[in-house]
Amino acid sequence: IIITAHYDHLGKHDSLIFNGADDDASGTVAALEIAEAFMLAKKEGFGPRRSVLVMPVSGEEKGLLGSNYYTDHPIYPLENTVANLNIDMIGRVDDWHENGDYVYLIGADMLSQELHDISEQINKKYVGIELDYTFNEEDDPNRYYYRSDHYNFAKNNIPVIFYFNGLHEDYHKPSDTAEKIDFNKIQTITRLIFLTAWELANRDERIKLNKID
Repeated sequence: IIITAHYDHLGKHDSLIFNGADDDASGTVAALEIAEAFMLAKKEGFGPRRSVLVMPVSGEEKGLLGSNYYTDHPIYPLENTVANLNIDMIGRVDDWHENGDYVYLIGADMLSQELHDISEQINKKYVGIELDYTFNEEDDPNRYYYRSDHYNFAKNNIPVIFYFNGLHEDYHKPSDTAEKIDFNKIQTITRLIFLTAWELANRDERIKLNKID
């Protein structure tokens, strides 16, 4: 199981600093919290049955470079990789929602219906957040399925879920700053991702790919 989030952003241009609090410090801290949770479980004698790789990546804003490098030079063989859960922007509320009680899921059923079903079951049993599939189409005009690090895994036939809160007025601007972050939202979504990863890492059988007619 591989959990990713990109820790790069747009840097500094002239005197302007692009902080990237939502894009993607929100996902990076979520990944680190998930890593800590897995390590605490292992310390208490309840480590996962499968290996879990928590991997912050760089170069996303330059063209998904870090995740592309990994899939070209994997630590574990790609054929042994069960799924990638990718976290990119989970700390803000977009214009289509009144509060932070939601997350967009992209990609979950494109390669494995079973992954989608597990995600739904985990959310229903433990979390209860709104799972929004508005952008969950390969032909979505926003092309979000192709625009974050999960895609480098998906193109190698590895099932993925991309967790995303949608765009907002501070996207790719210096004004994407920490005081605008909804930390309760990050906490809730991080719990959902951890529990999904925990289920995937402890199942008797790996999730199945969709049958292609």
